[in-house]
This record gives sequence, structure tokens and C-alpha cells, in this order.
Amino acid sequence: MSHEDQTRRRLRLGMVGGGPGAFIGGVHRIAARLDDHYELVAGAFASDPQRSQSAAADLHVEPDRAYPDYRSMAAGESRRVDGIDVVAIVTPNHLHFDIAKCFLEAGIHVICDKPMTTTLEDAEALAALVERSGRFFGLTHNYTGYSLVRQARDMVMAGELGDLRVVQVEYPQDWLATPLEASGVKQAEWRTDPQRSGPAGCLGDIGTHAYHLARFVTGLEVESLAADMHAFVAGRVLDDNVHMMLRFKGGARGMLWSSQVAPGNENGLKLRVYGSRGGLEWLQSDPNRLFHSPQGQQPRVLTRNGPGLNDAAMAAVRIPPGHPEGYLEAFAQLYSDFAERICALNEGREADPLTLSVPGVTDGVDGLRFITRALESSTAGGAWVTFSAGCHDAE
Repeated sequence: MSHEDQTRRRLRLGMVGGGPGAFIGGVHRIAARLDDHYELVAGAFASDPQRSQSAAADLHVEPDRAYPDYRSMAAGESRRVDGIDVVAIVTPNHLHFDIAKCFLEAGIHVICDKPMTTTLEDAEALAALVERSGRFFGLTHNYTGYSLVRQARDMVMAGELGDLRVVQVEYPQDWLATPLEASGVKQAEWRTDPQRSGPAGCLGDIGTHAYHLARFVTGLEVESLAADMHAFVAGRVLDDNVHMMLRFKGGARGMLWSSQVAPGNENGLKLRVYGSRGGLEWLQSDPNRLFHSPQGQQPRVLTRNGPGLNDAAMAAVRIPPGHPEGYLEAFAQLYSDFAERICALNEGREADPLTLSVPGVTDGVDGLRFITRALESSTAGGAWVTFSAGCHDAE
């Protein structure tokens, strides 16, 4: 969506990664273009300089701005009068920290895919660097861009569900139900490799999305968790299925399931939240409807762009009622919100308040703490682990 105070020109966007065979790079580029706030002008699209040059040509990036690596890109773009305003990092996880650090130190805003880093220590160091730099850092937990996810968040914050009691979130997929990594599939190879993916597989890839969605909508903080992380596919080192129980501050209880070995599930993200006054349910496979069940009343269905939606939901709507919006539009909403935040920083003004909830470096640290504590719990046989300190509960 357009913001009234948007800059008079498009933001100049650079990209690291996202070359041939990379699924998420194309999604980022579409999202950046959809609301016309960005222009892709530079990139280091692949680790091989020739492949990077070839990708740049396909993307209509000038040859002198197709860099052989991210370091030369950060240095080159920071020296240009027309250098990039922001870089999108769409590489495997293990590269996120070094690339983000390099561009932040060059004075360039950063948009980064999740998880933010592979270790909690790196995440905390990056958060400190973002604060020192004064640059914007956006994290693409893209499901928070859906209109009705934002509607759900505002309803919870307004107390429409009363005191929260139960939070259930799940994210099952089936694409890694067989050892796909052994057949040379690039996306499967790096996601199942601890050297590139980090210490968590399914949990880091999609479990973090489920966790962040639950946190975003409810605003609840985890007090402790008990996790069972397991690899079902023979020979696989990283987890491909996770069951978890959550205890939230304030007394609410939760359950989280993420799996990439659940046949029949293409992308089954689902959130249910129950409180003393009612419940909400949202499915990513049916994102234009939010199911609301007020206690003691008939259930109702809120539709995207329908009557009764709040400002946050309506600000994330593009097309007329009855026409569905989905994954790409939600991703684009984050890019539009990021653009407003970047322009506000550049122009020395306050950003549109409706953009202040977008995921950032704090969410990145929270996500790495979530992964770290889940690993500690699972390694200890599913023991309850205190979230903030990482120590086992007395029980």
C-alpha cells in the first residue's frame, strides 16, 4: 500500500543471493515491485561471479553493478552517489550475520530473511550493531503482512478475547518426507545441512514462522518451553519434526507443531487463540477469512475488506472485496512497510504508526532464543527450559 509521505523516488534496492535456483529471491523481488516502492539496481546474486553476472543480466541490472561478492558490493555501493538505499539478504542462513554486518557498517539499511542468524550470540551482536548504526533492519516474517493477521492482533490487543488462555499454532509441510537432499535438490540440500542452515532444520525453517505468528498476534511472551525435536528420515542430521509445549507469562498455555514430513500438507500454517471471552482461528490456506467465536454467541466470519475491520487490517488491503489476496501480497506488505520506515529515517520524520509492528532485529533475537531454548530442551529429553535464562526448571 502507498504511504502519503513516501519518498519521491523509488528506493534503490540491492540483493545478495537470490540467483538461479533460489526460490525466495524471486519472491522478494516480486514483493518489492508490487507496490512500486523499490527499484532493483545492484546485486551479488551468486557465490560464483559468472553466475552473478548472468543473473544480473536476466534481472536488467547494469553489468558494473553485478558484483562478484557482497563485500565488494557494500564497498562499491557506499561510494556511489546513486548507491543502494537498502539491501535484501536472501542467502542460506549461515551467511546472514556477516552480510548484514558488512552492509550496516557501510551505512546501508538491511532487509533480511529469517532466521536472522544461526546463533543467539550473533543475533545479539547484530542487534547491538543495528542500534549503533541507526540504520533500519527488517526481518521477513512475511505472514504478519496478511490483512486478517493484523486484524486478529488488534482484536487481541483491544481485549476482545478477554484473558488469553490457550494458543495453538501449527505449520506442517510434506516436501521433505523423503531424503530429497540426496537427489541434488538445492533447496533441500542447504536446509538439511547444519553448516548452512544452522543447528535447527524444520524448527529454524518454518517453526520460527509459527512461533513468531503466535507472538505477533497474542503479544504473549514465553516463560518456559518443552520441546521434542526429531529427524524421521534416515541419515538426516537436523530435525524434520517438532512438537512443543509452551508456558506464557501471565498463565496462558500453548502448543506448537512444525513438520516437513507430514504427507498431504503443502503449507499448513494455522493459528488458534482462545481467551475468556472468545476465540480466533486463521489458516494461511484460507487467508481472506478470520473465524471469530465470541463466548456465548454465534460464531462469525470476518472477511478481508469486509465490514468491521480495523485500520491496521484495511491498510494492508489492495483490491476490492471478493477478490482474494495471498502470499505475495502479504510479503509485499512487509516491503511497503519497510519502505515507509526507511524513508522516515532518511527524512528525519516519524513513521506511519501502522508500520511500527513490522518484524525487526528484536524479533530476530527472539527467534534465535526460541531455537536455542528448544534445542536445549530437546537435548535434555524434552525437559522444561526457562525461556529467558535457558536453565532447566526445578521440576
